[in-house]
Amino acid sequence: MKKFKGKKVAILGLSTEGRDTVKFFAREESSILCCDMRSRSELGTIYTSLSAYPVMFQLGKSYLQNLQDFDYIVKTQGMSPRLPELVSLRRQGKKITSNTALFFELCQARIIGVTGTKGKGTTSTLIYEILKSTGKQVFLGGNVGTPLLSKVRDIQSSDWVVLELSSFQLEDLQQSPHIAVVLPITQDHLANFDPLATNFHSSQKSYVEAKRSIIRFQSSSDIIVYNADNLTSSAFGIASKAKRFSFSGCRSASCDAYVSNHEAWIRKDGSVTKIAALGKIPLLGDHNLENIAAAALVSVNIGVSVSAICRAVKRFHGLPHRLELVRTVGGVAYYNDSFSTVPETTIAAIRSFNAPLILILGGSEKGSNFTQLGQKIAASGIVKAIIVIGQMTECIARSLAGARYQGKVVTGCLSMHEIVHRATKETRAGDIVLLSPACASFDMFPNYKERGLQFKYEVARL
Repeated sequence: MKKFKGKKVAILGLSTEGRDTVKFFAREESSILCCDMRSRSELGTIYTSLSAYPVMFQLGKSYLQNLQDFDYIVKTQGMSPRLPELVSLRRQGKKITSNTALFFELCQARIIGVTGTKGKGTTSTLIYEILKSTGKQVFLGGNVGTPLLSKVRDIQSSDWVVLELSSFQLEDLQQSPHIAVVLPITQDHLANFDPLATNFHSSQKSYVEAKRSIIRFQSSSDIIVYNADNLTSSAFGIASKAKRFSFSGCRSASCDAYVSNHEAWIRKDGSVTKIAALGKIPLLGDHNLENIAAAALVSVNIGVSVSAICRAVKRFHGLPHRLELVRTVGGVAYYNDSFSTVPETTIAAIRSFNAPLILILGGSEKGSNFTQLGQKIAASGIVKAIIVIGQMTECIARSLAGARYQGKVVTGCLSMHEIVHRATKETRAGDIVLLSPACASFDMFPNYKERGLQFKYEVARL
């Protein structure tokens, strides 16, 4: 019997996630209204593809009007819960849910949820690859892979599901995953200037509180894997009722997995075993060794051998736009780290190299403080020039000056073509050009993926 058959469902936002929600409810034979602030012409092929389903549309400025009679209202992640129309609906007693919340409600399989400020995609995908390599039936979704709600009826109780969970996917959950992985949580997605902004939180407190759903409903039969070096992540570990396993970039004595001397180690059955070493795996940087440590802790706790983990790690090349080697031209290596949208990840990227760097830095506002980044750049001794771009140019330049950075600072580049060619002028054989912006992309590019793709295109043309 189909629980949702004949029910009136309003789906708010026709992103990839929203379209997956449409697909699910169409299979459930629900009565569907697709709501989006874009017009039919702006939706283009999205409108055409959704028209193949038995749906109606409510588009444009009034897309959130007259929804009070619907049985289910499903909003896309990132849509602010503080929008006046949504606040009004809640006051009327209407429950507003999401693609992810529905998946948790309906999924019979055990869920591994991964959150944190950065590293979620890499860690989630690595867990997926490790489990898949041992013959387990495993699904990868959330912010990485594809939304899984439309496939939930095909997932069996014996399967495993790995979900990368953003703060926006977590904020309205009423269930926690069986295994919660909490990577370092730092400042991100803040927009104090606009509390109704899409894909932003009004404060760091609300951002952390949204993340807390990953452990809020855990029990003693569940598991949490958390970073012991990060105060917020550690607080989550302490607060969870689940069995606790910690990993660290420096605390070898007290953690279940750790990084030491550019190697990742894990404790199991009273012994300590090395699982990876920089230079012997495709991934770069100690921060990725921490991601490996987290993935290994998850895997051993569901019965995967350390040797199987090591084999999978050696085959794993990472994800696009994360310290991705694009090409080497004239002895100069070009790396695409466009996914770096906060200072902490750019610091980690710089630490991944020893050769002289030409760093491409900057973009749009995200509520970040660049003081520590400026200090780390100045102290690194390897950043010989910086191409500073975008809306945050003045702020970043002030941080560099305050840190007494002695290298060259270039500003004024207005296109990726200009950026890449200006960076190349500063190079000699043996140098590295690193796009690791520490900022969002929206002032110059539609998203971080397009920024990275344009970088790769321009490098390919050199």
